[in-house]
Amino acid sequence: MSQSPLTFDWSDADATAHSAIALGAQLRQGDTVLLSGPVGAGKTHFARALIQSLLETHEDVPSPTFTLIQTYGTRHGALWHADLYRISTDTEIDELGLVDAFVDAICLVEWPDRLGPLAPADALLIDISYRDDGRVAQWEWTAPKWNTRLAGVLQHA
Repeated sequence: MSQSPLTFDWSDADATAHSAIALGAQLRQGDTVLLSGPVGAGKTHFARALIQSLLETHEDVPSPTFTLIQTYGTRHGALWHADLYRISTDTEIDELGLVDAFVDAICLVEWPDRLGPLAPADALLIDISYRDDGRVAQWEWTAPKWNTRLAGVLQHA
């Protein structure tokens, strides 16, 4: 498999969830997925499907829009789901403990532009945008680990 980018066309919410579940099966502690796109593009839907696929028992997965961070214990270890929409400074990100979580947890970060220089260099970036007949997601990465991980996603796409 070649390096990024990789494009997925999602015709509906089920297609989005299917890709999220396939990616979730490949994630391990220390992996960060950055979810970007406009309001309503499907970032939280993608994150929710991914998280629920990794939980031992079903639980509600709310959007962390107001709490900023939600944490979960999963089959693959700790998972942090962050929504940084309301964040305005790097200091606020430090206070959340997110930078440390990049090392020991699986991290899903919505609105990653707020991270600035704190964004992990080895993260997978998924940019979701609207299209007349659904959504399109552009996946980009530079870290070689994603070549293997995403080959596993493509097998289930």
